Amino acid sequence: MMPAIFVGHGNPMYAIEENEFTRNWRKFGESLPKPKAVVVVSAHWETDGTKVTANSQLRTIHDFYGFPQPLFEVTYNAPGNPDLAREISARVTKTTVALDESWGLDHGTWSVLRHLFPEADIPTIQISLDRTKDPSEHYEIAGDLRFLRDQDVLVIGSGNIVHNLGLIDFRNRSGDDWAVAANNRLKELILSGDHESLIDYRRLGREVQLAIPTSEHFLPLLYFLALRGNGEEIEAFNDVVELGSISMTSFRIGN
Repeated sequence: MMPAIFVGHGNPMYAIEENEFTRNWRKFGESLPKPKAVVVVSAHWETDGTKVTANSQLRTIHDFYGFPQPLFEVTYNAPGNPDLAREISARVTKTTVALDESWGLDHGTWSVLRHLFPEADIPTIQISLDRTKDPSEHYEIAGDLRFLRDQDVLVIGSGNIVHNLGLIDFRNRSGDDWAVAANNRLKELILSGDHESLIDYRRLGREVQLAIPTSEHFLPLLYFLALRGNGEEIEAFNDVVELGSISMTSFRIGN
């Protein structure tokens, strides 16, 4: 099966910067057999109901503000895959998946993909996060996507397991104590395969509550976890907490 990954995407500037995180993204991309397509569940596309991009060509969405102009000039012109979008819509049974041609690729997707696949030549689609569903429902929807790995499709969850913008400190190159504690607790549960505790993350204590004040950056992790096959090991990489309250910690399943 094609591997799958969850990526802590972090600062949008990493789209154009060279650092340890982007080098590891590039290394991962180089280690893969070339996927037939890429499917991304990004923290930055929330909708009422679940949607999938059905465009034949996707625009680059600059969904941020206050950053240097060169970041707004970046484009990632990957083609879409309407046929795969229709197949996903047909094969997901836990909810209705609507075809959408209004969205494109948000920065949770292209900031990572331009390092993984810099040629932008792999058909790419996004699946939205239905803001009306709870974590257990997202996990169930993700289970219907396991067929993608058998079709040589790379599935990526893009978010952050610790993501509290209210407590961010751009002068801090490390993590606050509570953020490091939350990162370690969540990483332990991920590596041990305790999906039930992760789905019910609101019961994991104060540090985790601070780490996940809103769910959108955490939910892509559940899509990744639901794709794990029996006995597959999970490998962590980019295991760093920075800016006080952001975890870059990422995970891979499959070889």
